[in-house]
Amino acid sequence: MSQTELPIESLPIWSRFNGVTFDGVRISRIEGKGFGLVSERIFQPPPDERTPNHRILSVPTELVLNAEAVEEYAKEDQRFRELLNAAGGQSLRGDVLLFLLAQLILVWKSEKNTGLSNPWTQYIKYLPRTVPLPTMWTDAERLLLNGTSLETAVQAKLLALEREFDELKEKSSALATWNEVLWEDEPIKLRDWIVLDAWYRSRCMELPRGGSSIVPCIDMINHSRQWTAFYTQTSENGGVDLCLNRDAEIAVDAEITISYGNEKAPAEMLFSYGFVDPEGGPEIVVLPVEVPEDDPLARAKAHIFAESPTIKISRSGDGGVRWECPFAHFLALNEEDGLGIRIVQLTDGGRQMRLFWEDEDVTDSAGDLEAVTASHAHHAVFRLRAVVLVQQQLEVKLGLR
Repeated sequence: MSQTELPIESLPIWSRFNGVTFDGVRISRIEGKGFGLVSERIFQPPPDERTPNHRILSVPTELVLNAEAVEEYAKEDQRFRELLNAAGGQSLRGDVLLFLLAQLILVWKSEKNTGLSNPWTQYIKYLPRTVPLPTMWTDAERLLLNGTSLETAVQAKLLALEREFDELKEKSSALATWNEVLWEDEPIKLRDWIVLDAWYRSRCMELPRGGSSIVPCIDMINHSRQWTAFYTQTSENGGVDLCLNRDAEIAVDAEITISYGNEKAPAEMLFSYGFVDPEGGPEIVVLPVEVPEDDPLARAKAHIFAESPTIKISRSGDGGVRWECPFAHFLALNEEDGLGIRIVQLTDGGRQMRLFWEDEDVTDSAGDLEAVTASHAHHAVFRLRAVVLVQQQLEVKLGLR
């Protein structure tokens, strides 16, 4: 999908118009990194403890793209509501991708009056068409992943994206307006859906009150293990501020960085952000989980879990080894234990697959079922099942099965 791009030098105009404030910093091109945040003046640490951290960037809550923002846009734009009802409602990520797709269509086919524009309609013009995530690599480039934990993970992700794209086409084709703008004349392509997914995965952050969100401008700040700034959500209005570390000394034109998570393994950094941290990382191995064929609920579980299931193995501080695999705790539960997966009717007429534990809706906790079942009398049995599942997965990876 072709579309107009805006030069990053014009971002201050968009920012002022939409209430984003910069104080002594700007978004600029950085050699080898794309865009990043650089200082326009010298910053020194605060003189005393009573002086607050330097706040260098503020983004109002109205610009934060999360579940609430998608729902608000659907209330304002009936055509988007139709698309969301038909093809959304499965996961936050999927709904955000539909929102971004709607903005792309507004830009790409503006003459067709496909919906209501909003600040994101212009902001996506600053986002790169090429993102260095492995899902966007060429076939030759992906050969470099052979023999690594990312080989099957990337293959599975690409298959999942293709399946999502086919489902989107099937469901949206029944809507006259969306069938015309998405699939007739110059149709969108699988590559466009992969770009939207790459935008989401590489720019999403967790906010205390907003959950998984994309925050414009802050999403352009690069990572460093020696980060010099951090973001926080304001208590007054839910906006997001970027503040300098108290001990940060910043020179003119120096890059200002944040942390994407120092506990993330190199493979996870490459999969989600498109780079390997040159400053090193923790001793972690992340392996994909194969969904067992003998579980009749396996496909439904994978659908509700939404993310690519993995086993994370790491070295603990005392030299031991620990593992994390939320999906194993999901796989360990069956209907006779109290697990239920149902298709429920929504108030707006749509239908959605939901997860229940002992008749309580726990869909939003699908990634933390170990905690959900902690008070159950058979919790130890459930955990033992998860341990056995992880052991079997590792034996397969090691060629012992």
